[in-house]
Amino acid sequence: MTSSNHLQLNRLQNGGRIDRSQPVTFEYNNKTYPGFVGDTLASAMLANGIDVVGRSFKYSRPRGIIAAGADEPNAVLQLGATEATQVPNVRATQQELFHGLVAKSTNGWPSTDNDLMSYVGKVGGRMMPPGFYYKTFMYPQSLWDTYEGFIRKAAGLGRSPVENDPDIYDQINHHCDVMVVGAGPAGLSAALAAARTGARVILADEQAEFGGMLLHSDEQIDGQPAQQWVSRVVGELVGLENVTLLPRSTVNGYHDHNFLTIHERRTDHLGDLAPKGQVRQRMHRVRAAWVVLASGAIERPLVYANNDVPGCMLASAVSTYIKRYAVVPGNQLVLMTTNDQGYQAALDWHDAGRKVVAIVDTRAEPTGACVLEAQRRGIALIKGSAVIEAKGSKRVNGVSVAAINASGERVTGNIRSLSCDTLASAGGWSPAVHLSCHTGSRPEWREDVQAFVPGKTVQKQLTAGAINGSYRLSACLEEGVRQGVLAAANAGFGQQSDDIVDIPSVDGEVEQTAPMALFHVPHTKPTSRAPKQFVDYQTDVTAAGIELATREGFESIEHVKRYTAMGFGTDQGKLGNINGMAIAAKSMNKSIPETGTTIFRPNYTPITFGAIAGRNCGELFDPKRYSAMHRWHVENGAKFEDVGQWKRPWYFPKPGESMQDALNRECLATRESVGILDASTLGKIDIQGKDAREFLGRVYTNAWAKLGVGKCRYGLMCGEDGMVFDDGVTACLAENHFVMTTTTGGAARVLEWLELYHQTEWPELEVYFNTVTDQWSTLTISGPNSRKLLSELTDDIDLSNDNFKFMDWREGTVAGVPARVFRISFTGELSFEVNVQSNYGMQVWEKVFEAGKKYNLTPYGTETMHILRAEKGFIIAGQDTDGSVTPMDLGMGWCVANKKPFSYIGKRGMAREDCVKPNRKQLVGLKTKDPQKVIPEGSQAVADPNQPIPMTMLGHVTSSYYSACLGHSIAMGFVRGGLDKMGESVYYPQADGSVIEAEICSPIFLDPKGERQNV
Repeated sequence: MTSSNHLQLNRLQNGGRIDRSQPVTFEYNNKTYPGFVGDTLASAMLANGIDVVGRSFKYSRPRGIIAAGADEPNAVLQLGATEATQVPNVRATQQELFHGLVAKSTNGWPSTDNDLMSYVGKVGGRMMPPGFYYKTFMYPQSLWDTYEGFIRKAAGLGRSPVENDPDIYDQINHHCDVMVVGAGPAGLSAALAAARTGARVILADEQAEFGGMLLHSDEQIDGQPAQQWVSRVVGELVGLENVTLLPRSTVNGYHDHNFLTIHERRTDHLGDLAPKGQVRQRMHRVRAAWVVLASGAIERPLVYANNDVPGCMLASAVSTYIKRYAVVPGNQLVLMTTNDQGYQAALDWHDAGRKVVAIVDTRAEPTGACVLEAQRRGIALIKGSAVIEAKGSKRVNGVSVAAINASGERVTGNIRSLSCDTLASAGGWSPAVHLSCHTGSRPEWREDVQAFVPGKTVQKQLTAGAINGSYRLSACLEEGVRQGVLAAANAGFGQQSDDIVDIPSVDGEVEQTAPMALFHVPHTKPTSRAPKQFVDYQTDVTAAGIELATREGFESIEHVKRYTAMGFGTDQGKLGNINGMAIAAKSMNKSIPETGTTIFRPNYTPITFGAIAGRNCGELFDPKRYSAMHRWHVENGAKFEDVGQWKRPWYFPKPGESMQDALNRECLATRESVGILDASTLGKIDIQGKDAREFLGRVYTNAWAKLGVGKCRYGLMCGEDGMVFDDGVTACLAENHFVMTTTTGGAARVLEWLELYHQTEWPELEVYFNTVTDQWSTLTISGPNSRKLLSELTDDIDLSNDNFKFMDWREGTVAGVPARVFRISFTGELSFEVNVQSNYGMQVWEKVFEAGKKYNLTPYGTETMHILRAEKGFIIAGQDTDGSVTPMDLGMGWCVANKKPFSYIGKRGMAREDCVKPNRKQLVGLKTKDPQKVIPEGSQAVADPNQPIPMTMLGHVTSSYYSACLGHSIAMGFVRGGLDKMGESVYYPQADGSVIEAEICSPIFLDPKGERQNV
């Protein structure tokens, strides 16, 4: 690292809004520079004479700072003093300076100033037109990985940190009556007007200070300097309890029903790390009754040859740096403008004591106060002309000026050369319509302002100020007041009246004369032969590229955008899109309204993943869920597995036991006496409403109309494609009241699925869903002695087979606790599922074990459950199904009722030609020829193990275990046409070269008649 001790060459001795009492230092590309609190990184870089801040995307051309805000396309840097604090793609124009800030350019090798890739751009630039990667890198296909590596390296989009972010982020939800976006003159007026009615107001602006363009304005409001008016208004808003002010907060998304997302950078300006106890960034999620968009406008640069050379800037940015940051980004200025407002940059430059070489006005006979003022100061004015080309490589050193015709389509005069080091351009203003587009509203073209303004919307939205094409300060203030009052009145506060808030007056406001519509400065050469004229700086889109795209048949502006990548950068084309659309329109001989505009989408500016995640990371993102009996499981040596978010006991090994030993013991104990499973994690959804029964019939494949109170039924759920995605047992608690069980991992998805179909397909059905998984602890008691054990714990439930049949449920008490007891079985044994309120789960569990000692009651986990159910041929959704199997493929056609009055989800999907064709893969049982050999799950079935590779695959194994109860291995899997191949052999080649032979059989290995569960 080296130190740069020179003075800030471009810093004025006085002026600006920086705090000169707080000098700081920062590091850029391993050199240290001075600055002040109140600077942005961009203003400090310009103050120190840093010209090249990056290299362009495609051609690796040197790029400098163009703008002063969110519209900056070039100064996109990597920040962070340590690996953990690395943040890519930060705009230097939006990053406030703090002591110790470390920044690096994101591309350029071996350095940004001397990038070898630039030679590729110079030599091969003409061979890289729009779409060249589609045409060039397709062949040979084998080299794509190599191409991709070079393309990504050249892209220069920064890098992600490889260490965990040490900062914390959070989120907050708001409701307000009026949300005002933008705190310039229109936004401040709107917020104050709405707030005085008593409405709850939120005012958000992306800058560190409220005021917008007033922060560098010399205008007078109500007889005082504009900055003083801003301070007075902000002071009043701070004192109002019904107002929330959010500086450094970008409204990034505007969604349906007036829902807005706001990204607040709370401590980014304080240091590399947030101060202890403070969050770095916060995401605000706002639901507003009414929204006032006062997001202002963005100045358009002019498109001319070599307009990307460092030193080419926006005129408004030049004024901002001079007046707000006391930085003059050069010594000799040439200003090119199409309008009166551009003159301000030249006047500010002159006031700063630097030389204005000339003002080049594209209008033939410009008039007005600004023109007279420039002439009064002796500034040279070149009328009816344009800068057709900038000269220089790493810094502007001159310009070529020539006369143009009145329409701005061709050069009509001789070329004149001027020496300068800064070229500012003012091509008009583009209202910042981005947020208004987020909900689908199409911008509308206004010929009088030569710009798109917000179109019609269904949102409760108003607009004020420059976003409407109202660029005069008085108009901005008036619209702000009126729209603020109207928004509050619409939200139920006050009345729409002009006397609630006085409209501020603007002293000595100068009338503006008509601007010239110029979106592409002509050159003496055709566009395709002239030096590059950049439209989108960040993605290296040129005017020639856009014209080429239209010649190649891309007529839709959305297609032009995608083919050229115009507007694809992190700046979303804030500077270039309108110019690009105009160039495309001209190339196709269409008007701009006929050509239309692209639609902007969230987010307005990039957002960190930290802000999106907030506190929802680590265990708060993926929380660990425990049943009420978890402590007992831990104390008794359980090994756990993750199922969904639940920690479920996997198996309970005793000292010296292997996993298989423990499984054998648990299986035998359950089959021979009694075992117990903690089944609390199964999804439970309470379903009520007069149409609950009808709804069940539509989401399950089988019938539910006649299920009686006190009865249970197993059901399959399919997607619209007819493929099984979940299953479970649903019990009828009352005529219009059911409780549905789902797989543990599928509970949330099933609930979402039920809500989706209710809200979008059958909203007329009166039915309500509530998840009750956490409210109930479930103890599954299985085995020949389960009835004896449970009878010792209840005296008000008749457990006899005659009065409590299989697939019945009863209500009573177990161990003195109110319970629902279901006689259902996933093991094939006599089983009872005892459900008690979760707070009593551990109490009942321990009571069951006290009573179960005489029966050798054995806890078992999920792996034993899998073995026991596989012995009975029961499926597990998600293990024995994969989204490609129908009930018929599973041999479960008995669970499909095609005669229901109303159809069910998946019925038509099952009837598709592919789903009913012969020889589909079907679920079968598999018995290995070597009874001790367990087929690995996922093994592929083949008919001939000696067939050369690639072998013909017949199916695969889904479940495979060793059964201690049967004394041999068992497996379930899919085999093509398997139900017709009973008794045949199938082979499973393994990775080690061995082959396992198995006989196709019924998937029911134990008690095919179901006598054990019906005893």
